[in-house]
Amino acid sequence: MQGPKQKSWPKFFIKIILTASILFHTTHVVQAIELSKGQLVYVPVYSHVYHGDQEKKFLLTGIVSIRNTDPDHAITITLADYYDSDGKVIKSYLPKPLTLNPMASTRLIVKESDTHGGSGANFLVKWEAKSKVSEPIIEGVMIGTAGQQGISFTSRGKAIKNIE
Repeated sequence: MQGPKQKSWPKFFIKIILTASILFHTTHVVQAIELSKGQLVYVPVYSHVYHGDQEKKFLLTGIVSIRNTDPDHAITITLADYYDSDGKVIKSYLPKPLTLNPMASTRLIVKESDTHGGSGANFLVKWEAKSKVSEPIIEGVMIGTAGQQGISFTSRGKAIKNIE
């Protein structure tokens, strides 16, 4: 025969799990909203991927999408350099700084025929703002077609340095 303490244990355990879950979710939401005055962001952008046993190259168009997520403040893109797999700068995409108004976006395109970057190609994108703003979304979008085969995927930029 079970006593009253043994019957309440499952309810107590469930309450602990639910409380921890709510706290984790609340903490996660608070951490997701980051404000910054600027960052240097690394963005993987593949000029090709390999397929098959013979490592055949599947050529891709690379697109870097930069989206200002702040509804009230502009950001300025001050650097957008394209690097190859060996870490050498191939091309600087911005001849002068580019201002993105609130909620505006822009894109940088690496043509499918440009295979200089290799499978380890990447961009460094530097953005700045006059005040702290919500961080922009910076993504790589790769797409390619050959015959009846198509491939597309994205990669998310990663901030590697804060600029204050």
